[in-house]
Amino acid sequence: MAEGPRNDADREADAARLRELEERLAQKASKPEGPGPMGKYEQANLAWRMVIELVSGLGLGFGIGYGLDYLLGTTPILMILFIFFGLAAGIKTMMRTAGEINRTSGTPPESDKRD
Repeated sequence: MAEGPRNDADREADAARLRELEERLAQKASKPEGPGPMGKYEQANLAWRMVIELVSGLGLGFGIGYGLDYLLGTTPILMILFIFFGLAAGIKTMMRTAGEINRTSGTPPESDKRD
């Protein structure tokens, strides 16, 4: 059975040998070059997600505007206004989704880095 290090000099020698071994292994190991290209199905799913985000923003804006127009008895002024708000929200969400393509796996988004 192997004995453990007897004193601090033995521990430091073992630690140095371990670091040297890790460095040699790191040089021999192949390093990934980054995220690979997305498959055609992943791209299609991302594209449909972006379309759904845009359309849902428009739909929610239309629904809120129409409901407020109905309750307040106004002409379609609020509906038109909220359609534009929904369009802006949909585009903002869609752009955030498009930003996910460039972000590498495991790194937090920019909003999390500020804290």
